[in-house]
Amino acid sequence: MARRAQGTSAGLDPERIAAAAVALVDRDGLERFGVRRLAEELEVDPMSIYHHIKGKAALLDAISEAVLAEVATAVDDAPDGWEEIARRTAHGYREMAYRHPRVFPLLATRAQTSPVALTALERLVTAMREAGLPDQVVADAPLMLFGFLNGYLLAVLSGGSGQVGDMPAINATAYPTMAALASLQAGFGSVEEFDRIFDTVLGGIRDQANRQGTR
Repeated sequence: MARRAQGTSAGLDPERIAAAAVALVDRDGLERFGVRRLAEELEVDPMSIYHHIKGKAALLDAISEAVLAEVATAVDDAPDGWEEIARRTAHGYREMAYRHPRVFPLLATRAQTSPVALTALERLVTAMREAGLPDQVVADAPLMLFGFLNGYLLAVLSGGSGQVGDMPAINATAYPTMAALASLQAGFGSVEEFDRIFDTVLGGIRDQANRQGTR
């Protein structure tokens, strides 16, 4: 495979590099991802990539930012109320995770401090403060919301593509209460289950705000 000369830009820019990196991880997974493999996909010398993105850690951040931009697009037209912003963000995040199940562990295991991530959080916490929620509740909300989202989506996607299914069968003799509840856990990974649990998270934020009162 022919490559361009070392160190030249090769018609690259950070957006093209990030898009190619996302596609490569989508296809082959994070375990096989590396700058050299990406350079082969782009038919360039690895130094051409480093000319735009300085190192593998920065490249992983660029991958994260590229898929998070999809979430930002999904909530651009959300109303200003904090609960609707949170709900639209959560659904956009879920849909992005289902589109990129092999990329998603990056988001759940690395700090997300890119402008696109911080802009989304800024919009949410601003709406919460404007609604009069106590500052401590507002400060805790991003960790509560994304703690749930990351944990839930990692569990759903751990089997592969995140297809909706049932939880594994439970031995009713050894675990009678869990077995009795099994029918209520049908549709593991479904949007209905997601909404039901997310409503509980939002309810917890509301209850905490009510206990603390307004600012």
